[in-house]
Amino acid sequence: MRAIADSQQQPADHPLAGREMSGAEMIVQIIADEGIDVVFGYSGGAILPTYDAVFRFNKDNPGSDGNGALPLIVPANEQGAGFMAAGYSRATGKVGTVMVTSGPGATNMVTPVRDSAADSVPMVLICGQVPSAAIGTDAFQEAPITAVMGSVAKHVFLVTDPTRLEATIRTAYEIARTGRPGPVVVDVPKDVQNWSGTFHGTSRLEIPGYRKRLQRVTDSVLDDADCQSFLQLLSESDRPLIYAGGGVVNGNASAAMRRFAERFGIPVTTTLMGIGASDTTEALSLHMLGMHGMAYANYAVEDCDFLIAAAARFDDRVAGVPQRFAPNARHIAHFDIDPSEIDKVKSVSWHHTGVLDRDLDAIVEYADRVNFAKSFETWHDEVAALKRNHALDYDRESALIQPNAVIEAINAITEGEAIISTGVGQHQMWAAQYFDFREPRLWLTSGSMGTMGFGVPAAVGAQFGRPDKLVIDIDGDASIRMNLGELETVTTYGLPVKIVVLNNFGDGMVRQWQKLYYKGRLSASDKSLHRKDFVRAAKADGFEYAVRLDDKAKLEQTIAEFVGFEGPAFLEVIIDPDASVYPMVGPGQSYSEMITGDFIASRGSDDDKDVSQTESF
Repeated sequence: MRAIADSQQQPADHPLAGREMSGAEMIVQIIADEGIDVVFGYSGGAILPTYDAVFRFNKDNPGSDGNGALPLIVPANEQGAGFMAAGYSRATGKVGTVMVTSGPGATNMVTPVRDSAADSVPMVLICGQVPSAAIGTDAFQEAPITAVMGSVAKHVFLVTDPTRLEATIRTAYEIARTGRPGPVVVDVPKDVQNWSGTFHGTSRLEIPGYRKRLQRVTDSVLDDADCQSFLQLLSESDRPLIYAGGGVVNGNASAAMRRFAERFGIPVTTTLMGIGASDTTEALSLHMLGMHGMAYANYAVEDCDFLIAAAARFDDRVAGVPQRFAPNARHIAHFDIDPSEIDKVKSVSWHHTGVLDRDLDAIVEYADRVNFAKSFETWHDEVAALKRNHALDYDRESALIQPNAVIEAINAITEGEAIISTGVGQHQMWAAQYFDFREPRLWLTSGSMGTMGFGVPAAVGAQFGRPDKLVIDIDGDASIRMNLGELETVTTYGLPVKIVVLNNFGDGMVRQWQKLYYKGRLSASDKSLHRKDFVRAAKADGFEYAVRLDDKAKLEQTIAEFVGFEGPAFLEVIIDPDASVYPMVGPGQSYSEMITGDFIASRGSDDDKDVSQTESF
């Protein structure tokens, strides 16, 4: 990720410098100055002064469409607002911005804040708070937000001195976007919003420790000796493999990583969060590795002799048993912006903490300068064989609709160009496996937290951020229920978002684990929530196109109509309730013990797999 002196510093001659403003007006002006073009949030008593300031700002700045330069998008629930901001941020690279009221408004944001912190997504959350004099009195809709958010956000501010409000808001954006990105929470009492003072236009807080840490990363550049030592390891390798994490996307380093991989001819596999860093249609792309990664990607990890981790953290869904991960790798190199990630899970031979795109380009430049050359054609042939022999597959003869077939049909139309958001569960993994992604920031999913209900609001945020793109949410019947109210948000704002519900009448991923590890005891996963008529619900929320697909013979025709519909579209697909996600690396198992199911070729017999209950979901 990129760690630099904040690139959004305001000019010293801000045109409004010296003007008298309320605290609320300062908040809104800074949001506009930061280049934010949409705000998500839900109103309430403690945030009303700032909401009123947004209204007045938009009246004075009508925008090109006449609807205001800073639209304020209202969801059904504050959690929806948080995931909309996250979807906006993930799709655009900008800082998602949310404004909510105090108490329950703020506490409803805990999950999106933690979700964004876990996936390194930049966000600024501005919470209204009860008046300063009432803090600590259990006032109406008071909650201790600094305590609640302190352990889940990148940073939290409580503004008690109104003269520091302007500097605090501007610094919040700086912290959110720089270094390892993340969510910053600013708790603003109502009296601070109503206070009036002089707007300076440039002020920031003194945060010397944070800025010094950023500067150390910025100053940490690869010299010729570093590049030479890396190339020495590469020259000793016959089967190098790049393992790219979400930091490649978040750090806007995908182009540099692709140049690096192409220059040396190194195959690339990505984590769930790194999808899109590599063009999945390329011959040397191995798509996703890990618990539900491609069989061929996981086998390549088993075979590689030099693993190059780029902004990846060796998390448990990838390196479940660290000592057995990449067992044949004589060397591991690790690039990251966060020094705490180095050697945290897996010891490495070579590492560098710095700015990823700059570091990868430096190695390429040095290799060109010294005429470095090494052929990996034999390894390329092995990779091609892995992709051919262990390709994804499923029961194509079943009379029931297979979820894999649904995604294949959509992918045949979108060709890796659409923005895909998901909920969490089996549908998430099928989407990750079967969709192509030609660019970064086309894949939006809750990775580390695995938050059900993420899909629809994230799609809303992405569509506001990228109105030029086709946005499709792939969801499950259980996951979409978590934020079903946001269907109305889609139609209220006339967004052409496409929503697919793969309905298997229950928590499919939980059931898969219960069948494998709990002797088929379906505790609460075959629950009684089967009465929802999703098509009627979508129609009630204003979807003109709302269709149920339960006939396999009509799959391709229905998918084409659904994707081609000009406005918001909703499609429920009744899928095989027993369809499972494979491959699967079970708990406590290595990639060599991967379960590939009945339709994906394995290197060994599935009868040899130990699927004993070793740990929980």
